[in-house]
Amino acid sequence: MAHIHLPPDWTTPEGKATPAHVYWNRRRFIRAAGLALGGLGVAGSLGLATSGCRANGNGAGNGQEPDDPLATIPETPTRDLYPAESDARFQAERSLTDRRVAATHNNFYEFLTEKDQVWRNVGPFQARPWTVEVTGEVENPGVFDLAELERELGLEERIYRLRCVEAWAMTVPWTGFPLHRLLDRVQPLSSGRYVRFVSFHRPDEAIGQRTQDWYPWPYYEALRMDEARNELTLAVTGIYGEPLPKQHGAPIRIVTPWKYGYKSPKSIDRIEVTRERPPTLWSDLQPREYGFYSNVNPAVPHPRWSQETEELIGEDRRVPTQVHNGYGEWVAHLYDDEIMSRIS
Repeated sequence: MAHIHLPPDWTTPEGKATPAHVYWNRRRFIRAAGLALGGLGVAGSLGLATSGCRANGNGAGNGQEPDDPLATIPETPTRDLYPAESDARFQAERSLTDRRVAATHNNFYEFLTEKDQVWRNVGPFQARPWTVEVTGEVENPGVFDLAELERELGLEERIYRLRCVEAWAMTVPWTGFPLHRLLDRVQPLSSGRYVRFVSFHRPDEAIGQRTQDWYPWPYYEALRMDEARNELTLAVTGIYGEPLPKQHGAPIRIVTPWKYGYKSPKSIDRIEVTRERPPTLWSDLQPREYGFYSNVNPAVPHPRWSQETEELIGEDRRVPTQVHNGYGEWVAHLYDDEIMSRIS
């Protein structure tokens, strides 16, 4: 789901919202206090960060509340494909985000808006088995079994930076296949100029869909065809050497690392190739703040905060934001100056 909460009319007006830098300072204080209380027990648990080990515990797929944020991986028939071989072209200069930090810092409004509580609410979600329907302007539409796609299209690991529009960032090792391989399979027609993604809609399994009726569920996003076919665009099925945990968008999500994170829809079950540019959820809800392209750009502020810097979660430090999140060599040629000069 997206990365900014659109509240009902009775909540605080934008003009009275807490500034971003104050918000993050408060979070640092709270986090520091929590670590101080937790002592060595918390510090020791962070050692699981990048081990790639399979976490044991309740909640991976039995419908109960998970007892650990690393115990939320659904039973996966393709576990033998993980970890996948790493693509040497995509290695980040930053350290990987601690695995546990990443597992407890999730924007997935289908399971409520509190980032650190998403993992606690994913137990009822049945993420396997899974199919993806591809329709629209294609020669070979169909409904595809995800496990078969993983084996047929091949998996690889890529380390990408992820930049949220809220001005925080993480660096994680994703596993998946380039989306263009699936598009090659279905053969878009020349009339197909855009690719639309639709996430799951199961209010009985997702508490946020059941209780937040001001959002137009299911979540929907879109890319231009050349963006969808770009080598960077990854259909992601795993993270940290294992299948995706539910709070990360299991069993399949899209990752576009040069765009703000809400352009990377989670738990998708439908892809449609269209002639006309389709609407996207956040642009429909708040067009002044969220555009169709939403490329990372420090020179274009969000209407309510600066995008010049970003906080590396789990590290309590800020760094300068890079244009296209540092992936300009792959994508800069796709955009003209007009697109890059505004929230577009």
